[in-house]
Amino acid sequence: MTGHKPIIVGVDGSESASAAVVWAARTAAALSLPLHIVTVVHIPAFYYTEPYLAESFKEELADTAKARLGSARVLAKQTVDGSLDITTEQHEGKVSQTLIALSADAHMVVLGSRGHGEFTGLLVGSTTSSVAAHAQCPLVVVRGRTLDGRPPTEGPIVVGVDGSESSKAAVDVAFAQASATSSTLVAVNVWSDVSVQPSLGASPDDPLWGGIQTGEEVVLSERLAGFQERYPDVTVERVVARDRPVRVLSEFAEKAQLVVVGSRGRGGFTGMLLGSTSNALMHTADCPVMIVREQ
Repeated sequence: MTGHKPIIVGVDGSESASAAVVWAARTAAALSLPLHIVTVVHIPAFYYTEPYLAESFKEELADTAKARLGSARVLAKQTVDGSLDITTEQHEGKVSQTLIALSADAHMVVLGSRGHGEFTGLLVGSTTSSVAAHAQCPLVVVRGRTLDGRPPTEGPIVVGVDGSESSKAAVDVAFAQASATSSTLVAVNVWSDVSVQPSLGASPDDPLWGGIQTGEEVVLSERLAGFQERYPDVTVERVVARDRPVRVLSEFAEKAQLVVVGSRGRGGFTGMLLGSTSNALMHTADCPVMIVREQ
């Protein structure tokens, strides 16, 4: 865990960013952590061909950023009951690079799925995708269903478990989240990422599949054992399924308040920044998604 490092939330004035502020404020209050709201002013290089124009544009952006931070601070205060340690900070530079640098000293970074300036129709913006691939702490992409612009608070926290190093880290964070929010934790181990036709000799009743199923149930128990002792207050439901991980986790996301996955599972290629499951959920899940990298 990361001690008293802040939860950082990036804002750009978009509705998606506002939802991220709400989620971040709730979580900071639940974990008794400070909330740090940041915005980044980026001036395109072509403006510097005319120094006067660049300076004027910079001042305008700075004023907008200041107002944006003020609005986000008010929203965060309105979101939680009681006190919350909130700080704000304005940066200048490239948005994704700034957030990645800040992630080194953060408990987690929280972003909306798509901000201002992104092409209509994009499921996840370029900034969020870049930070997801390179962040040095857990990243939460606030997306999916909302109620009056606010992310869900009902339903379980779902964590994907597959035995990989990043999956172990995801389980650790998921237990902490479930304990802090008094939520049920659903631990899901999906052990097949391929579709096999019964005509090829594989079916749910096949002894080979049955043996794998039993083995994966043991793997799940081993992965949860130590954490259940550390968090005796957390109710855990176990799910072991033979299916595609994205499909199973997406179904759970429809009723969950948060899905937690590792950045890259045991089937990912060495050197991959994001695995196929985490990348797909970041684009399609119907609730916020937390992506956790191995420490």
